[in-house]
Amino acid sequence: MTVKRIVANVHTQDISAATRFYQDILGLDLLMDHGWIATYGSQEKMDIQISFASQGGSDTPTPDLSIEVDHVDEVLERMKEAGFPIEYGPANEPWGVRRFYVRDPFGKLVNILAHV
Repeated sequence: MTVKRIVANVHTQDISAATRFYQDILGLDLLMDHGWIATYGSQEKMDIQISFASQGGSDTPTPDLSIEVDHVDEVLERMKEAGFPIEYGPANEPWGVRRFYVRDPFGKLVNILAHV
């Protein structure tokens, strides 16, 4: 048996609110839309991971999602321009990532990071 994919599911009554944050700013593709569920992702190979944490590192809250990007400062500026609240960072962490925390339209704490 092999796990092929892990998908995070976020409950909301306003599915379309994901478009600006996850598609327009982060550049994810709309992979599936059945009206009651919309799935965003990438056609690139994505590793299967699930993390369990007592904190988010550097004594921050544990984020709901972590999203690795190639240019973290570019995403940071786009989030600020769009009015999404930055809750931590940007910070260069001692374990080799540059990151910031932002709230998505559903109130989820999202860790946006890039390895440095």
